[in-house]
Amino acid sequence: MAKKIKVKTNRAAAKRFRVSGSGRVRRSKCGHSHGMWNKSRKRNRTLRKNDMVHGDHEKRIRLLLPYA
Repeated sequence: MAKKIKVKTNRAAAKRFRVSGSGRVRRSKCGHSHGMWNKSRKRNRTLRKNDMVHGDHEKRIRLLLPYA
């Protein structure tokens, strides 16, 4: 009997993306790591929230996260 090959998860992608309950890929918004005092309160609030990855990129990211 042949051994089943384990597929490695891309660690860079694992730190940046998560799969939601509905199966879509989530990502955090850019621009919220430093320099928050420069941005308005409203802008900082919206940057805190997660965003979904566009459908065109979703298939690519799924290949990098085989067990997600």
